[in-house]
Amino acid sequence: MAWLETASETFVARHDERDADDARRVLAQLEYARPRLQLRLGAEVGELAVVLHPTSAQLDAAQPWLPLQRARTAPAARRYVVGRVADGALHVLAPRVLAARASNVEGSLELLMLAPTALLAKRLLTPARGRRVRRAAPGEVPWRLEGAAQFFAGQTRHVRPAVVLRTHDGPEPSFPPSRRDALLLGGTVFDLLAREEGEEACVELALAPDPAQALERAFRGRPLRQTEQAWRSHLTRLARPA
Repeated sequence: MAWLETASETFVARHDERDADDARRVLAQLEYARPRLQLRLGAEVGELAVVLHPTSAQLDAAQPWLPLQRARTAPAARRYVVGRVADGALHVLAPRVLAARASNVEGSLELLMLAPTALLAKRLLTPARGRRVRRAAPGEVPWRLEGAAQFFAGQTRHVRPAVVLRTHDGPEPSFPPSRRDALLLGGTVFDLLAREEGEEACVELALAPDPAQALERAFRGRPLRQTEQAWRSHLTRLARPA
């Protein structure tokens, strides 16, 4: 396939010819989010390409780790595994493909359309933690990175329908969220923290160097058992009909 390129002030998008208009809209979305995310997360974008893949098969072929991630994700969230940060680029499905993946419940389309911004947030969180190329430590669960990216991208306001599906799917989720639930429920921890302590506390949690102690410190030293109870109540509220 011959790629076309569309440039904005900061980014260069590579895309199929039929996605030219959508490429401009994605770049506009990223340019709008960039200054806010850079300010909040204390990092610069640098050189970054945006690759809009025209099919799910091409995305999975370009990023072979994604099918594994999708398989290890709770079924309620698998439709939202649509991209990855790799090789100095954001790899994500083109918007028309994202739209086709959306379910008919409220919020699903919005959640998917914000995927490029969530990937940008994830990219900014990586160097902010002092790792130019981030590799998960053995045993590390990615709920904090996934949740922070979701929260700062604005996806958490659209996550309720997917949370409803998750509460009826499989065993009760663990706290903090397991790898299976990181993509879907990681952001709900940040949402709860923002409600209780404000957005600055979310920044501190996202950037804290010690994940083992960061969560307890973020909630002002409250025992994790009490925070877990508050989080489960928060999930129950989210699962109620709007």
